[in-house]
Amino acid sequence: MANSSTIFDKSQQGRIAGAHTSAFDELTNIPTEFRRDNSLLVPEVSELQAVRHFTNLSQKNYSIDSCFYPLGSCTMKYNPRGAHRAASLPGFLQRHPLTPDYASQGVLSSLYELQTILQTVTGMQAVSLAPMAGAQGELAGALMIKAYHHSRKDFARNEIVIPTAAHGTNPATATMSGCKVREVQVDRDGDVDIEDLKRVVGPATAGIMLTNPSTCAVFERRIMEIADIVHDAGGLLYYDGANLNAIIGKVCPGDMGFDVLHLNLHKTFATPHGGGGPGAGPVAANKTLLPYLPTPIVTRSDNTYHWLEKEDLPHSIGRMSTFTGNTGILLRALAYARMLGRDGMVRVSEFATLNANYLMMELQKAGFQLAYPNRRATHEFIISLSHEAKQYGVKALDFAKRLLDYGVHAPTIYFPLLIPECFLIEPTETETLEELDAFVSAMQQIRIEAQENPELVRNAPHTLPVKRLDEVQAARLLDLTWSPQSSE
Repeated sequence: MANSSTIFDKSQQGRIAGAHTSAFDELTNIPTEFRRDNSLLVPEVSELQAVRHFTNLSQKNYSIDSCFYPLGSCTMKYNPRGAHRAASLPGFLQRHPLTPDYASQGVLSSLYELQTILQTVTGMQAVSLAPMAGAQGELAGALMIKAYHHSRKDFARNEIVIPTAAHGTNPATATMSGCKVREVQVDRDGDVDIEDLKRVVGPATAGIMLTNPSTCAVFERRIMEIADIVHDAGGLLYYDGANLNAIIGKVCPGDMGFDVLHLNLHKTFATPHGGGGPGAGPVAANKTLLPYLPTPIVTRSDNTYHWLEKEDLPHSIGRMSTFTGNTGILLRALAYARMLGRDGMVRVSEFATLNANYLMMELQKAGFQLAYPNRRATHEFIISLSHEAKQYGVKALDFAKRLLDYGVHAPTIYFPLLIPECFLIEPTETETLEELDAFVSAMQQIRIEAQENPELVRNAPHTLPVKRLDEVQAARLLDLTWSPQSSE
């Protein structure tokens, strides 16, 4: 029997969406050797059938437009539609990336303004908007640190220090840049272990990669001491901007002693992270690393804007990608920043932190175990479900799946790896008190279910189109292709 979920099962030969067919019956200008010699496999459906099919699919997908999404360390907040409308204005949307500078003054002036805003937010001296995502921004930062040391003929500095709680991209980035990874331990309160850091740094230290607030969801209280230790050893500090939402408008990474950083504009500045992109990961640098920023960079002279390329910045690490970064995401970030203003950015960090601390305390009152009970939350916090796993055989994964039945997306689970049965929760600044209380209520109810009917939780979700999957089998037998025979 055919699988009725595919659009091909609705296909009828000769049926078309007439308004969208090509006006050309024959493309005579295409040489014969380049023409397809078989029929293109596309469904033959009406416009209404296509609309209904994809609308129904979208309704099966979990969306931040419909439900609470407390995914930790990813800032899945609701963002204003005005930012998206601004980036979709015809002058922006229809501009070709090869349009010369003299015909791109509106776009270039907007990007220049965004560079200036990000300089202010980060406390740095210059910004490049070129990196296409956070991971690419990380790579740019690591390559800049490496280029700096090489310019000084200090080729022995090939180690990047990374905390054991770091994002997985950090060690991957350090390795891709040609450096070795040296781990530094995190203490029982979630801070970098200062004594271990002193042991790790030395003549081979190129730099350290840190997130602050850290992935342990706490603020590094001794960040200035960390900066002194690394700088005194001849290294530099790289700031992973994943958690900037907690401190935006409050404190600048540049004031903490960082030399280079990236920002996740596709998280913190108006485009919800997730769904595969697109992203934007601008890098900002202080005076030490400014010459090594990737190109192109927008500059202004005599009220005219133009791009600076590698020939203008000889020490630059060069291009990270074709063209000039994800301009649509960058324009959304500018619109978001302009709508907020300085005071609005302060409110973002204040309410993000307030919501997280409220939720943390309510879950603690409900009997859940905090990972760091002696610390305040930043914009997110961690609970451990190790007690529930030991007492009832219900793990963090089971809680996560059961939350879907309550209309709540799961927080991040099992990260950072330091915390057993980890739940990393980020409510963001955009959720209401009623939504936060509903989340606490759902967690309480699942905890009761874990005690009284653990199989109910272990087999969740029960209300979604796709139930609990065999994740091992799905990974081993991954099939991402479709053919007419596969639907039979």
